[in-house]
Amino acid sequence: MKRIFFLLLLLSAAPNYSHAQTQEVTQLILNLEKLRELRKILQELKKGYEILFEGYTKIRDIARGNFKLHEAFLDALLQASPGVKSYGRIKDIVELQLALLRESKQSLNLLNASGQFSTDELAYLTKVYDELIAGSIKNLDVLTDVLTAKKLRASDDERLSMIDALYEDMSGKLVFLRHFNSNNSLLALQRKDEAASNGTVKEVYGITP
Repeated sequence: MKRIFFLLLLLSAAPNYSHAQTQEVTQLILNLEKLRELRKILQELKKGYEILFEGYTKIRDIARGNFKLHEAFLDALLQASPGVKSYGRIKDIVELQLALLRESKQSLNLLNASGQFSTDELAYLTKVYDELIAGSIKNLDVLTDVLTAKKLRASDDERLSMIDALYEDMSGKLVFLRHFNSNNSLLALQRKDEAASNGTVKEVYGITP
C-alpha cells in the first residue's frame, strides 16, 4: 500500500510526465492491486481447503472407528453366550418334544388297535399327529439356530425371548395333543361300549347278524 501511495505522489509531483506514461503507471498500480486480491483469495482458498481436509480426515477416522465398533457389535450378536446356552427352558423344550413324540406314537397305536375307527378316520388322526410332530421339529430347528454361532444376529435378551416363545409353543402343542388323545380315547371307549350293548341286545332278542 505504501508503494502505491509513493507512485501516486510521484505522478502528482511530475507535471511534465507524459499521458501515456501516466496510463502505464496507473495500469501497473491496478495490476498490483489485482495481484494482491488474487493472492488473498488463494490464501483464503488454501486455508479453507486445509480446514475442509482436516474435517474430512476426522470424519473419515470417526466413520472407520464407528464401522469397526458396529462390525464388532454385529459379530457379537452372532454368538450365543454361555448364559443363553445354559437357559433352563432349553432342556424343557427338548423334554416337551420327546413327550410329544412318545405320546403321539402310543396314542396312534392304541387307537389303531382298538378297532373302533375306520380307515379314513385313522388317516385323519395320523395326519394330525404328523402335523404336530412336524411343527415341533421346526421349533427344534429354530432353537438350534438360536444357539448356534454365525446363524442368527440377536442379542442375549432377544435369544432368550425366542427360547421363551418356543417353550410356549411346544407347551401348547403338548396340551393340544393330550386333549386330542383324551377325546379320541373316550370316543373309542364309547364305541366299544355301544358295540357291546348292541351285541347284548341282539343276544337277548335272538337277533343274528
